[in-house]
Amino acid sequence: MKKQQARRIGTGSWMLALVAGIGMIGAAVVAAPVPVVGDWNGALSTGGGSLRVAIHVTQDKDGHLIATMDSLDQGAMGIAITSMTYKEPALHFEIEKFGASYDGTINKDNSEITGNWRQNGLSLPLAFKRTGK
Repeated sequence: MKKQQARRIGTGSWMLALVAGIGMIGAAVVAAPVPVVGDWNGALSTGGGSLRVAIHVTQDKDGHLIATMDSLDQGAMGIAITSMTYKEPALHFEIEKFGASYDGTINKDNSEITGNWRQNGLSLPLAFKRTGK
């Protein structure tokens, strides 16, 4: 009888450890940052010149992307990016305050995003290069 109890306890402990291990692996997968997380710089060509812009992308504990934009030449920092979605390799974000949006594609080595900035009926090319993580 004692051998059977010991075997059941041993099996139960093994199962508990397996379940705990699987849970930790799942948490690690969920918490893994997406490639767009980091700091990016670009220049928006306006025809008569260009405006330097930067975006700063982080990810919360639930995996949602949170971002702000700086318009460096205009001195406007910390502009809230209202929504951002990333589905490899496509990035989309919107800034409601300015009626602006961006659609881009990240390259294979995750160092550049190329796409188009849309605002006030205009569509302008805008490429971002990674500056940090």
